[in-house]
Amino acid sequence: MLKNEILNIYDKCRLHFYMQVFSRFENREATLTTVESFSMECIMALDHPTIAEFANMMNISSPNAAYRVNSLVQKGYVKKVRSKEDARIYFLEPTKKYLSYYRINASYVDTVVERCKERFSEEEFNQFTEYLHIVNNELMPELDLSRFKRER
Repeated sequence: MLKNEILNIYDKCRLHFYMQVFSRFENREATLTTVESFSMECIMALDHPTIAEFANMMNISSPNAAYRVNSLVQKGYVKKVRSKEDARIYFLEPTKKYLSYYRINASYVDTVVERCKERFSEEEFNQFTEYLHIVNNELMPELDLSRFKRER
């Protein structure tokens, strides 16, 4: 039962995102490919990674990662920002163009959170939030993103 509920929630979030993205294709001059979308989701999750950190997380070679990043730079979805501490290092930063694309999903999550607040008592809502925090921070150690990032 829990497995099905988690899968259904995951599917609904993805489907909502895809529905919104497809409905906006006509207005986009350069849309993201599927692999580029996955790449941008990883860049967002890593929060300003280097190309090496991105490559490490995706388990791809540095040249392959650089190729993917350069494609995203050309399309205007990511920019390279030089480190102030070490000029040899560049961090990947999503652009406003990508952030507007990303907000499609974030706004739906906001809607669902508001519906949860309406549906559950404050105590139930807080308990639900705590359970999700435990799942996110304790029960999914394989996806601890800090292990992909070097000390900064």
